[in-house]
Amino acid sequence: MIEVNKDNYEEEVLKSDLPVVVDLWGPKCGPCLALMPQVEELAKEYEGKVKFCKLNVAENRRLVISLRVMGVPTFLFYKDGELKERITGGDVTPEAIRERVEKLL
Repeated sequence: MIEVNKDNYEEEVLKSDLPVVVDLWGPKCGPCLALMPQVEELAKEYEGKVKFCKLNVAENRRLVISLRVMGVPTFLFYKDGELKERITGGDVTPEAIRERVEKLL
């Protein structure tokens, strides 16, 4: 998984040739940390088809605000540089992530 921040977000996410999943997480977010191993498995599974990135909200406040993210965990799904879907909070499950990834393909 690629760590994104304000400096590389445009390049890695918005200009990506592949669909992109952005995992917004926080170091003090229990559900985020619990999900991470499953998200990393999905990243391996979809390698070469979908790019998985993670964004630490604690280190990138301005970017997070510009993305209109109010809480974590939040997942953003991009295709051709365009935000297609987002899931947040209790709606975030490995199944929900997989379902949206499949829609991007």
